[in-house]
Amino acid sequence: MNRAPRRFPLFIFTVAAAGGLSLFTLFGAGKTNEAAAADAATIYSRQCVSCHGRDGRGRTRRGRQTHARDMTSASWQDDVSDERLFNSISNGRGKMPAFRKKISENDIDALVANVRRMRR
Repeated sequence: MNRAPRRFPLFIFTVAAAGGLSLFTLFGAGKTNEAAAADAATIYSRQCVSCHGRDGRGRTRRGRQTHARDMTSASWQDDVSDERLFNSISNGRGKMPAFRKKISENDIDALVANVRRMRR
């Protein structure tokens, strides 16, 4: 049996727009900054720690083998843009693999913010 797509009443959209809310916020699909940071920390632990280390310095055995970036370096943090970080995580760079098929764009954005917090 084919069902018609569920449509939300017009007043929900009107109230959301008047209140400055997005539909993602209205229906709970948006994440708070704390939730996004927690998700980024979990993703970092699963995908990045083996090369970059828990502290981001790249001092793991695998990190030394692959010449993983020390992401805590202030000079490196100053030189690299958020766009480049996003692209490096998405598409890979050097020996770093691409993660665009494993991690959503929103999660990659959260990882970029996570890398920025590693600055020393």
